[in-house]
Amino acid sequence: MIDLTISIREAPGVAEYVFRLVARDNRPAAGTTLPEPEAALAAVERFGEDIFFPKPGPPRLCTQQYGGPQVAVVTGTFRGRPVHATFTRTDGCEIARWKAMGPLLGGTVV
Repeated sequence: MIDLTISIREAPGVAEYVFRLVARDNRPAAGTTLPEPEAALAAVERFGEDIFFPKPGPPRLCTQQYGGPQVAVVTGTFRGRPVHATFTRTDGCEIARWKAMGPLLGGTVV
């Protein structure tokens, strides 16, 4: 089962958008409020394990580019495990994480 709440702020000081993804048996379920729940679920199934529960490894080199002030916080449960993940667009690595989970963060499929 997946039950995630996604809070997105486009910029500091502006209103926050809140969405929810609930999935049972690999399908969006009642309570889901994302614009494209099937795409969001596909992104979570594909990238969720690595993004929500990254394994330790060597330091990553990230390009020093700025993708914008957006911040998203994802909380809830993914396959029975608690999730609390923050997404930003502050460098190349963070932009890549954001793009991978784009449908979950209210965006489009990349």
